[in-house]
Amino acid sequence: MTKSTFTFDVLTLVTGTTIAQVITILASPFITRLYGPEAFGLLALFTSITSIIGVIACIRYEPAILLPDSDEDAANIFGLSVIFVIIISLVSIPFFILFQQPLIQFLKAPQLGPFFLLIPPMILFSGIFLALNFWNTRTKHYSRLSIARVTRSFSATGTQLGLGFLGHASAGVLIGAGILGQIVSTLTLGIQIMRDHLAFFKQNITWKGMIKVLKRYSNFPKYDIWSTLLNSISWQIPVFLLSYFFYTTDVGCYALGMMVIQLPMSFIGGAIAQVFFQRAAEAKIEGTLSPLVENVFKTLVKIGLFPMMILLLIGKDLFTVIFGSQWGIAGLFVQILSIWAFVWFISSPLSTMISVLEKQSWGLYINIIIFSTRVLSFVIGGILANVLIALLLYSISGFFIYGYLCIKILEYSKIQFKYSLKIIYSNLIQIIPAGIVLLLLVLFGIDSLIIVVFACAFSIVYYMYIFKNEPFLIDFLRQNIMKKNN
Repeated sequence: MTKSTFTFDVLTLVTGTTIAQVITILASPFITRLYGPEAFGLLALFTSITSIIGVIACIRYEPAILLPDSDEDAANIFGLSVIFVIIISLVSIPFFILFQQPLIQFLKAPQLGPFFLLIPPMILFSGIFLALNFWNTRTKHYSRLSIARVTRSFSATGTQLGLGFLGHASAGVLIGAGILGQIVSTLTLGIQIMRDHLAFFKQNITWKGMIKVLKRYSNFPKYDIWSTLLNSISWQIPVFLLSYFFYTTDVGCYALGMMVIQLPMSFIGGAIAQVFFQRAAEAKIEGTLSPLVENVFKTLVKIGLFPMMILLLIGKDLFTVIFGSQWGIAGLFVQILSIWAFVWFISSPLSTMISVLEKQSWGLYINIIIFSTRVLSFVIGGILANVLIALLLYSISGFFIYGYLCIKILEYSKIQFKYSLKIIYSNLIQIIPAGIVLLLLVLFGIDSLIIVVFACAFSIVYYMYIFKNEPFLIDFLRQNIMKKNN
């Protein structure tokens, strides 16, 4: 038996995620100069369509893989998830053949037509990856997922750069590279898991066992599927409505902006969410949920607050310098969305508590509100023919709804609201001086490159301070969140 902490598992995931993201980040300034906003817009539309169906390809049985005490039951949930993925992928083929033209007309993107038949295979591989991912989380082999993420980033980014420099920079290349990356990562993770667990699966996955878990965890497809579907549509609806009311270039700028906003989540928030889900399921049984949630909340605030402040103050300058002058509007979009992004960054990992506490009906209610407000925001902006108003309404409504979600989850974990505000305030005080300097540089019209250099310097100093004096590794160790793992 070897000791393993929550933080060690997070760091294992973060290492792979960091390498994958570093590849993407280093390549982004070249890719954004090879491919214009319109190409990114078409990629965003394709990705949005596949994402909506991909997240429910397992009929939402995949989170339940983490919950049973018995590995045999978990294996049957895994088998059930894979079966549903295959069924959904096959059903999607005639669906997209029948509805291809209506969708193209609604999105006002005829260039997307040739890529519709690539949607079913993308759903298949992304759905299988979901099931593999949750089985991998249950078995705590986080290094496997890190390897899969690196191979995905390397294959997708390498294809985009290689074909782009060869003069084939088009939306089709971006879409094809994304599919290739998904296939490679799924095969990478699948081969590693099957190498070690195939015999166990063959011995324990049975029709009787799958029917048993189908009934036992029926709340997941009954409630969670609709909640997840609404959440996925809510995330993708801006892309569709931007395409409907405005232009494909606006979609591309929004897509790049969201990619940058999600970087903190990609680097560490997603890793925390994955490990937190597994630990929270154990902590619920052991009665140690409150200290776990408190430490995760502190970590997310410390990590997420500073980059969101940077984006709020100098988003346009940042995008102009890094991605090129044609992407300045994407930076402006990010400045508007940053006030929502911070609250979302905190609430997103914590929202896995909805499944742990089996409060799927409440989660469905929250996602209905999120979906409704996002649609309303973009419809109002579209009617007024002003994309900035649409994004501002989206940001304000998201700030309050995700804030409420976060407060309720902390409340369920017996953490007082006043205490959570105190945590945010104490961290905000630390970054205000840097924020004032950056704001003055912007107001005095200092060159964008100089502003970005200052922002980078402040970021380095801030995170050096965090990892030296307040590392979440030490935080978790002090709280004795330590588990044993084979």
